[in-house]
Amino acid sequence: MTYDFLQHYWWFLVSLLGALLVFLMFVQGANSLVRSLGHTEDGCRVVVNSTGRKWELTFTTLVTFGGAFFASFPLFYSTSFGGAYWLWMIILFTFVLQAVSYEFQNKLGNILGARTFQTFLIINGLVGPLLLGGAVATFFEGSNFIVAKDTMLSPLVTDGHSSVISGWANASHGLDALLNPWVLVFGLAVMFLARILGILYVINSVGDDDIRTAGRSRLLGNAVPFLLLFVAYVGHVLLKDGYAYDAAGTISIEGYKYLHNFLGMWPLLIVFVAGVALVLYGIAVEAYAGSLSHSRFGGIWFAGTGVVLTVLSLLLVAGWNNTAYYPSTADLQSSLTIANSSSSEFTLRTMTFVSFLIPFVLAYIAYAWYSLDKKQIDRAEIAEGEAY
Repeated sequence: MTYDFLQHYWWFLVSLLGALLVFLMFVQGANSLVRSLGHTEDGCRVVVNSTGRKWELTFTTLVTFGGAFFASFPLFYSTSFGGAYWLWMIILFTFVLQAVSYEFQNKLGNILGARTFQTFLIINGLVGPLLLGGAVATFFEGSNFIVAKDTMLSPLVTDGHSSVISGWANASHGLDALLNPWVLVFGLAVMFLARILGILYVINSVGDDDIRTAGRSRLLGNAVPFLLLFVAYVGHVLLKDGYAYDAAGTISIEGYKYLHNFLGMWPLLIVFVAGVALVLYGIAVEAYAGSLSHSRFGGIWFAGTGVVLTVLSLLLVAGWNNTAYYPSTADLQSSLTIANSSSSEFTLRTMTFVSFLIPFVLAYIAYAWYSLDKKQIDRAEIAEGEAY
């Protein structure tokens, strides 16, 4: 295992965690539609309890994603999480709102009322995917930061005495990314994708025909804007300039870089196309195939698998093949690559042995998922005193 192999291996693992996180945001997507799917108080509780079985997985994956990035590519963690902290703090705050809302909306002594906490869930369902999608878009669009490894630049002096290795080049601390229309396009695409996955998940896990019917009636209304936004952004990425680096680590702008990456790493192109096809098939299964309406292997599994494959291929294209995965719009040579931002070879090698336990963890998660979903949730279960 060479140092170069370890860097590519850990970018793959981080990308896989990111892809799984996007899939698990069906929790946020369903919550953003809780009232339009549930209609009545009991119906809303059915939807909330359906996602309530899985919200910890989404939150844990988000934390694990951040932890894996910190351990394997610490310079990205310090630059993005430390510099663009307003963007990340808003994301984390909405997830805190989610956790509080699940636990307290129907508890005794709740003076705010259940609908207030449901509103918090809706906020998390809309803002969380939007901003997380925007954060991922900066892998292609770039961010406004400066890295000074060899010389400590005066703008990066924190208190007049000590300096830091990286810092934001303006006072917005990440919010300036939202001024880029393409960041918003991808963020909105992820938000609509989360809503699609949420609808598919609820249809598959809830034993209530009214809620299923409401879900199908809203499926195409979210699928159409998602497809328009996603196709527009993918076309933009394939035609835009990218950021390449050579053996010396010098960053340069390369025309059609991401298109070249797909063509040069053609297996990823196949994975990407297969992923998109599975997402479309998953939507079509639930939108048009009424005979499968009660199948426990419904559209969520086709679309979910497709989402993981699609996002994984996009993130790999952003970081592999001598590509700067976090371009700097303030200083080209400050752009981050898997070569200049990774941990030491010893650290990556040690973590690699630990990563061999991941299949066992995934097997446990699959078993826990199966156990939780043995029985579809319905209004009768709510009447018996379901948790949320």
